[in-house]
Amino acid sequence: MVTNTSGKKKTAIARATVSDGSGRVRVNSRPVELVEPEQARLKMLEPFRIADDDLREEVNIDVTVSGGGFAGQADAVRTAVARGLVEYTNDAELRDAFRSFDRSLLVNDVRQSESKKWGGPGARARYQKSYR
Repeated sequence: MVTNTSGKKKTAIARATVSDGSGRVRVNSRPVELVEPEQARLKMLEPFRIADDDLREEVNIDVTVSGGGFAGQADAVRTAVARGLVEYTNDAELRDAFRSFDRSLLVNDVRQSESKKWGGPGARARYQKSYR
C-alpha cells in the first residue's frame, strides 16, 4: 500500500510517500539522519516518537520538500509524515494521539508573513514624518 500526503508551513511545501518497507526515511533523497541542523532533524522525526516504535520499521517514507528555510521545511516535513502515517495505518488512536500532542502535526499552519507595503520599512511600520 502506498499513500501520498503533503504538509505546508510558511512557503515550504513537503510531499511524502509512505510505502511498505524497512524503516527508511529520506528527505530529498538523503537519509533523514544526515539532515542538519539537529533541531530540524528532531522536528522531522517527532511523529515517530509519539507513534509506536515498531511503526517506523514497517514503512519507508520518501519526502521531497521545497521552498522556505530549514525551520519551515522541518515543520512541513513533520506534518506530511504524520499525515502519511495516519493515512497509511488508518488508525483513529494514532490520529487522536497526534492531535492531542500538537494540532499542527495534522493541520497545516496557514500563517504567512505579511508582505511589505510602500510608505514604510515593513508591512505595518510607517516612516516618521516631521511637522516642523
